[in-house]
Amino acid sequence: MTGAPGGSGPYVDPTRDDPAVGALSAGVGGPVGRRAGRHPWWTPVRVLLALVALTMALGMVQKAPCVDDEWSSQDVRATYMCYSDLPYLYTGRGFVEAAWPFDDDAEVRERYEVMEYPVGIAYFAYATAKVTHALTGADAGERADRPTEEFWGDDRVQREITVFLALSALAFALAAMLAVWFLAGVNRRRPWDAALFAVSPALLVTGLVNWDLLAVVLVAGALWAWAKDRPVLTGVLIGLGVATKLYPLFLLGAILVICLCDRRMLDFVRATAAAALAWVLANLPAYLSGPEEWRVFWSFNSERGPDLGSAWLVAAQWLDRTIEPETINLWSWLLFGAWCVGVFVIGVLAPETPRFAQLGFLIVAGFLLVNKVYSPQYVLWLLPLAVLARPRLRDQAVWQLSELFYFAAVWWYLAGWLAPGGGDDPGFYWLAIVLRIAGELYLVALVVRDVLRPQHDPVRAAREAPAAAPPTPVPLS
Repeated sequence: MTGAPGGSGPYVDPTRDDPAVGALSAGVGGPVGRRAGRHPWWTPVRVLLALVALTMALGMVQKAPCVDDEWSSQDVRATYMCYSDLPYLYTGRGFVEAAWPFDDDAEVRERYEVMEYPVGIAYFAYATAKVTHALTGADAGERADRPTEEFWGDDRVQREITVFLALSALAFALAAMLAVWFLAGVNRRRPWDAALFAVSPALLVTGLVNWDLLAVVLVAGALWAWAKDRPVLTGVLIGLGVATKLYPLFLLGAILVICLCDRRMLDFVRATAAAALAWVLANLPAYLSGPEEWRVFWSFNSERGPDLGSAWLVAAQWLDRTIEPETINLWSWLLFGAWCVGVFVIGVLAPETPRFAQLGFLIVAGFLLVNKVYSPQYVLWLLPLAVLARPRLRDQAVWQLSELFYFAAVWWYLAGWLAPGGGDDPGFYWLAIVLRIAGELYLVALVVRDVLRPQHDPVRAAREAPAAAPPTPVPLS
C-alpha cells in the first residue's frame, strides 16, 4: 500500500518520499502507483523481515572462508575480511570446557582469561556453549587435563567452534529480525525506514564480528517502547542493554531532554528507575558468583590504551609517543561530557521537541568519536538510531561507505599490507580512520540541522505535507 506524500494509503512510500529511492526506482518501472502493494500476505513488515534474513544469511557466507580455513591464517582473514571474535573466545575464555564466565575457581582462572564483556554477552556465550556441547557430545571434563594450545589442532574442537558460530549466527539473525520489527513499528506510517537497517551493508559485514547485535536489538526495542508511550518498558530494555553493552545508558540522556521539553519528568524517573533495577537484577548472578571476575569488564576498559579505529591511536602514532590510559580516560570523558552538553542545548533550543532517535544518535555518535577504541562492529551501535534519525538513502550511503572503507582498511592494517611491499606503515590506516570520522560527522551535521530546522527532517516533512492527488488517467486515444 502507498501513502502520502504521493499516495492515498496509510504508508509513506519511499519511492515518493526519498528522492534517491525515487531515482533508483526508474530502473524498475518508476515510483509505486495506486495499485501497488495489494498482496494480502506481503505486508511491509514481512518484506522487511525477509530482507534482513537475507542480509544475515549473506553475512554468514561472508565468513565462510575463515570457517574453511579453521580461523588459522592471518592472510585469509585479511583477504576475505571474514574475522570474528567468537571462535577465538570460545577457546580462550573457557567455553570449550563450558566454564562459567564468572567462575572464581583458581584452576579455571589459571587456564583461561576472564570474559572481558558485560554480563549479557557472557550469559549468552555461556548458554550457546552449553548447547554446542550438548549437540556435539563434547566432554568438558577430559579437557581440564589438556594444554589449551592443543585445542586448535583438535578436529572435534574445530567442529564445536563451527557449531558455536552457527548457533550464534542464527541467534543474531533472529535478533536482527526482531530489531527490524521494532524499528518498523516506531512510526506506523513509516515502516519502510527500517529497510535502511534491513539491507545495510554494514550489518552484513559486521553482524557476526562480535555479540553487539544483542545490544542493538534492545536499543531498537527501547525506541519502539518509547514510541508506544511505555516509559517503564523503555527503561527495562535500556537497563538490559547496559548489561550487554555500556552505550545504551546514554539513551537516558535523550529521554531527559525530551521529558524536559514536554514536561514529562515523571516518565524520565520511571524509565531511569526501571533501567537501574533491570541492570542490577541482570548483573546480580555474575556478581554473587565471582565479584572479582565481574569487575574485569570495568578494569579492562579503564586500563587499555589508544586502540583500533580511534582518533587517539592516530594521535599516538603520528606524534610517536605513548598516551597513558589515565590521560585518555580523563580527556575522553571530558570531551564526551562537553559533547553531551552541546546535544542538551541543541535539544532544548529546538523549535520542536527532537525525536528520540535523533538525540540518541547524536549522543552515541559523540561517545564513539572520542572513545579510546572504535572497533569495526561499533557501527552497529549507531545503525538503528541513524536510520530513524535520518531516513534518507543518500545520506545513509555516504556514512556507510565510509564505514565499509574503514572495515577493509583495518584488516589490511593488521596484516601489515598497507605499505608498499608489506610492512607496518599506518598512513593509509590513518586516512581510513579520518574518513570514517568524517562520514559520521556528515550524518551528525544533517541530524543537528533537522533538529534545529524541523522542516528539513524527512519524518516531520512527510507528516506535514498534504497528500498528493491521485494521478490523472491518460486517455487511450
